[in-house]
Amino acid sequence: MLAKEILRIKGTVLYTIAPEGRLADAVGTMVENDIGSLVVMDHGRLGGMLTFREVLAAQHQFGDRFASLKVQDVMLKEPRFVGPDMEVDDLRRTMLETHARYMPVMDGSTLIGVLSFHDVAKAVLEEQSFENRMLKGYIKNWPD
Repeated sequence: MLAKEILRIKGTVLYTIAPEGRLADAVGTMVENDIGSLVVMDHGRLGGMLTFREVLAAQHQFGDRFASLKVQDVMLKEPRFVGPDMEVDDLRRTMLETHARYMPVMDGSTLIGVLSFHDVAKAVLEEQSFENRMLKGYIKNWPD
């Protein structure tokens, strides 16, 4: 299974914010949409990623000044990304090695989606379930 196939199953809805956006607004968007990351778009291009990890670190580091922060103050500025034709095993390995729970998928310079570790796990589980059903059906119909 490829990254683009997981995106096709998941859908390609992207939640974005500008780098100069308020961090408090970003948190509100994440909570209201039950998502763990926002894509930071800078003049139509991937400028960074904001995940709950950066939000928590900012809360810890800045305390009372948290409300005055902008997204660009705390975002991951150069997120690792993958291509649409990356195999799921390579994608999982990349996410594990980089400790990334959210991975942008780029086709050249175009952002086509973001995959979460949850999206990947769900796709793998569904693929394995399908394969198991096919194998059981094959064994059940094995010629005598």
